Parts: sequence; C-alpha cells; structure tokens
Amino acid sequence: MRSELFEQLDFVENPLFESIIEDLLNQQYSVVDHFFTEAEVVQFRANLLLKYEEDRFKKSAIGSRTQEEIDKTIRGDFILWMDESKSDPIEQLFFNKINSLVSYLNKTCFLGILQKEFHYAVYPTGTFYKRHLDTFQNDDRRKLSMVCYLNEDPWPKENGGELAIYLENDMKEILPLPGRMVIFESQLLEHEVKVVKASERLSITGWLKTR
Repeated sequence: MRSELFEQLDFVENPLFESIIEDLLNQQYSVVDHFFTEAEVVQFRANLLLKYEEDRFKKSAIGSRTQEEIDKTIRGDFILWMDESKSDPIEQLFFNKINSLVSYLNKTCFLGILQKEFHYAVYPTGTFYKRHLDTFQNDDRRKLSMVCYLNEDPWPKENGGELAIYLENDMKEILPLPGRMVIFESQLLEHEVKVVKASERLSITGWLKTR
C-alpha cells in the first residue's frame, strides 16, 4: 500500500523515516540512535553550551507559552527557545533535518503538521520533570513530541535523567544517550524526566503541531 503511494507521489522512500512511522503506528513512540550524525551532535552540543555560558537561558515553566508558571517542584530545567527564522548555521542543520521529516510525514501520513517549536534544555544535577502530558486544555495542537539528547559520551545509567514513557500497561525508561532521538505522541503518552544524578543533561526538545 505504501509503495503504491510512493509511486503515485513520485516519492523516494526514506528507510529511517519509515522506521519512525512504523514505531509510532505500533507503539506510539520511536527511539532513534542515529537521526543526526555524530559530528552534527557535537556541533549542536557546543552551540548549546556556548549560549548557556552566555546566560541566555531562563528557568523553565509549566503551562502554555501564554500562561506560564514556574514551579520547581514539578520541573527544574533551564531552556532557550529556538527561532528558525533567526537560526545560526548550526541550528539550520538541525531544522533542515526536522523539516525533511515533517515533509515526509505530511506527504505519506497526511498528518497536517503546520508548525513546530523547539528549545534547548539543560537539566542541572538534582533536577527532574514530573509525570505529565504534552498538551494543554486551551491548546491541543501538539501532535508529536521530540527530544534529541546532546549529552557528553559516555552517559552511564548512574547519571540518571532517563525519559520514562508511560504506556497502557507498561513503563519504558529510555537512557538519554548522546545523539539519541525520541519521538512520541504528544496527546497520548504521559512521561517524565527522572532525577539527573550527575553532570548536566543536555537536549533539544520540541513539538510538531497541527492547525
């Protein structure tokens, strides 16, 4: 069926994107260890740390961007929103790959992704983000949540900071290994960030949004 669709669209199948789609269809989340190259991950990490050292990050909040509230008992990370229209060359590498995925999803799965929002995130030692859902009562446009880990290699389990995804009858803990990308259904899967026990947990986190 999908091969027929590719022929109709004169579209080349992308094995990486297809594996993500299959995962989302079968289990509502996907873990990809080579979405970006190792060299790209190194550049993203250096870019994040440069901006963090320039004191451009702010304390994260809960709620939508128009109704933010800081609550350290729920989440403890620091974030810096990314603006694609003002992105530097390294950030453009990130958005180019994300845009390719969005285009592929819209053409093959008809998801209707029209917007996206991403931010850098730093979790200092001792911080966490309690169990939650990536959608709001007054805004349900988020379709897919994405997080790309930029931690130093190696990142042993003793460092903590796992992403816990709560499935219907199970809980999946995902170690934030450098270069690993996790994609999941924003409106369906509750999740949390476990306590970071050592070092700083670095990532780019964001959402693909419908109308």
